[in-house]
Amino acid sequence: MSAPQATYLADYRPPAYRVTHTELAFELDPSATRVKAGLQLERHPEYEAGESLWLDGEQLKLLSLAIDGRVLGEHEYQLNEQGLSIANVPERFLLETEVEISPEDNTALEGLYRSGSMFCTQCEAEGFRRITFYPDRPDVMATFSTTVIGDATRDPVLLSNGNPTQRGELADGRHFVTWQDPHPKPSYLFALVAGDLHRVEDSFTTMSGRKVALEIWVEKENLGKTDHAMVSLKHAMRWDEQTYGREYDLDLFMIVAVNDFNMGAMENKGLNIFNSAAVLAHPDTATDAAFQRVESIVAHEYFHNWSGNRVTCRDWFQLSLKEGFTVFRDQSFSADMNSAAVKRIEDVSFFRTAQFAEDAGPTAHPVRPDHYIQIGNFYTLTIYEKGAELVRMLYHLAGPEAFRQGSDLYFARFDGQAVTIEDFVDCMAEASGQDFSQFMRWYGQAGTPEIDAHGEYDYANAEYRLILRQRTPATPGQLDKQALHIPIRLGLVGSKSGSDLPLTLGGQSLGSESVIHLCDDEQTFVFTDVHEAPVVSLLRGQSAPVKLHMPYSREDLAFLLVNDSDDFNRWDAGQRLSMLALEDLIAAHRNGVEKVMDSRLSDAFRQLLEEGSGDKAVLAEMLTLPSEAYIAEQQIRVDVDAIHAAREFVRQSLARELRDLWLAVYQANQSDEPYAPTAQQVGQRQLKNVALSYLMSQPDDGVVALAQRQFEAAANMTDVRHALTLLVHGDHEAVSAPALKAFGHKWAHDPLVMDQWFNIQVTRPQADALDRVRFLMEHPAFSLTNPNKVRALIGGFAQNRINFHRLDGEGYRLVADVVIELNRLNPEIAARIITPLTRWQRFDETRQALMKAELERIQAQPLSANVYEVVEMALA
Repeated sequence: MSAPQATYLADYRPPAYRVTHTELAFELDPSATRVKAGLQLERHPEYEAGESLWLDGEQLKLLSLAIDGRVLGEHEYQLNEQGLSIANVPERFLLETEVEISPEDNTALEGLYRSGSMFCTQCEAEGFRRITFYPDRPDVMATFSTTVIGDATRDPVLLSNGNPTQRGELADGRHFVTWQDPHPKPSYLFALVAGDLHRVEDSFTTMSGRKVALEIWVEKENLGKTDHAMVSLKHAMRWDEQTYGREYDLDLFMIVAVNDFNMGAMENKGLNIFNSAAVLAHPDTATDAAFQRVESIVAHEYFHNWSGNRVTCRDWFQLSLKEGFTVFRDQSFSADMNSAAVKRIEDVSFFRTAQFAEDAGPTAHPVRPDHYIQIGNFYTLTIYEKGAELVRMLYHLAGPEAFRQGSDLYFARFDGQAVTIEDFVDCMAEASGQDFSQFMRWYGQAGTPEIDAHGEYDYANAEYRLILRQRTPATPGQLDKQALHIPIRLGLVGSKSGSDLPLTLGGQSLGSESVIHLCDDEQTFVFTDVHEAPVVSLLRGQSAPVKLHMPYSREDLAFLLVNDSDDFNRWDAGQRLSMLALEDLIAAHRNGVEKVMDSRLSDAFRQLLEEGSGDKAVLAEMLTLPSEAYIAEQQIRVDVDAIHAAREFVRQSLARELRDLWLAVYQANQSDEPYAPTAQQVGQRQLKNVALSYLMSQPDDGVVALAQRQFEAAANMTDVRHALTLLVHGDHEAVSAPALKAFGHKWAHDPLVMDQWFNIQVTRPQADALDRVRFLMEHPAFSLTNPNKVRALIGGFAQNRINFHRLDGEGYRLVADVVIELNRLNPEIAARIITPLTRWQRFDETRQALMKAELERIQAQPLSANVYEVVEMALA
């Protein structure tokens, strides 16, 4: 096989021919669907007459081809595996094609495919070329008219983008619906769904008084699981009107829940297709985290209607233009709907662990990459999460009012267009009057910047001198890094008063908190009129996606944990204090010496438990230790066994020393209230379950009985799953085995709950986890063709660090075997599952050799472009 070729941003040119209108007609059949397409085409003014027409097309059987009604002979076009080329076409013309495709054979889940008995589509990024011949790129925007014809019994519901304009019965037992989408859109936003679906209806009245019909379509057995999604949708619609002035622009908004889906959801114009895990929620079957995820994803896809649909990307290198902006929007929405502090803690904890790891690995890339082989590999945390952090920085740099003005300008100026990141940032610069030229380096420079900070207090002059240095480590293809514009929000906390001190910088009074701007490699900031020795609280709210190195003493961190006015930085101080204690214990484990618990950490936890907090969810986060994955990211060479041993030692020590307090917290947060996914209830359950986790790390019979009672009596999945996880992850076989069996039997009919059942078993720390994976891969509820099952079982096991990284290499071999098989079935999911193997250089020599050997074994296979690109980068 020839190596797949890269696409480069520098080579961008507009399409030679644009589509102004697209007429589609589908005759649905599981094995032989026919698609007729009529494209109104016109030559782009940048191209001379005589330019050939290129249309993307994959796995299509061409049945007919005509221009302006004249059928073309085989000598008048060229056809290959990538598409169709036609020379000597007019300046404007109608191109008509008919193709045949096989949805039931489409295991890649791109284009038109079958999910159970349902027809559905996924066209982002390049799936439309599997439906018909088309210039399948985001800068080709056309209005669409789609007629869907299906068997009236098999496919009673026929959906597509826009508004339905015509429907009727056909003589042969089939029926049809025609849909018109008046807004020009790229092909990646096309959607079609057909099958035996049932509708949940509601409506929303926009700020201008229009009534919009809202519909959620699900299979019959899921009709009781849509209430939360509908409420979330209405909240999102109102929030977008109030916060961004964005009103929905069609008469109908639809969501469809699909069991087989590579992504979380897709923002197709007017017809959002969702992974069922991202839309279905009921207290009996979904945890608090799942409820919040549904709320966030429903909002995210709805917000795309403007930040992605009405204004879209010129090319896929600009992907973060829509995704980074929209993630920022959905994060802001979730913060307003729930606890803002907890939302920020959760988001930062996630990207510090996962996105920072991506930045430090072989697949590191900028928020706007300069090349790719397979665009599906760039739906990454860097594009989404880091991209959102860049928008967040712009929000704070511009200020809320100017940011809103900038977004209004962006939507007004570019409505109906495909644009670039520069277009977005330029609108923010114009609205705020600021120069963001240095800020643009964030989009082109890979890696996580690191800040070295040092503070000195001058008692004699009442001054605090803060010295900051920035550096960004080299990443693949980028050895030399330029200084970035880094906004740093900070406060000075008086070491005696425990309160924020007034800030004066350069003679200007800044209040008790301010943002300073690090733009050079090194800068010094001198705060005057500081009348008591402060402890500096840096990077409040994680005001930039950077790593901060500040030589805080453990006493300073314990002080900030209790006294900082910023809840995020209180949590961060606790994480840093925990990390210092863990690093001591990791070293002790490596050196074979006795482990000793740092009493300062125990005392800090004791004080938190005794004093409590107004926001129980914030307190629960403060009492949660850094994960093994996060700890690993702080190590130059990852020592899997030492990390696991150290963290378990801290958990057990805290459980033992603070047992009575944990028990009191658990009992104080029991509740008989009917379940509601409110911030107050979620925080209460979270704190209660953190307490139970510590108790179960050093259990006696009474504590095990406590967990067992919670499993058996709880009226919501959050408490049931947490209790079951603790039982299964401990050495309580007599209790956990029957509980696991009962749970599996009760929920055997529910695919999403069975995913939880799989995940609980394969993430247990005991050595039998690998055997359980192999056993469960043969379970009737598991299917390698279903991405949710793969993520729950194989992805879950790959996150089980102590077992995935077994010294015999069997964990690596299992994942590699799955990748090889998935490469044939679903290359996109295969490329994602392989990620843990790509970090092989971070580990000890034995594990390095084992992981590298599995990558080389994968490399020796005939590979899809998706997997080829990831493996080549990992082994480069």
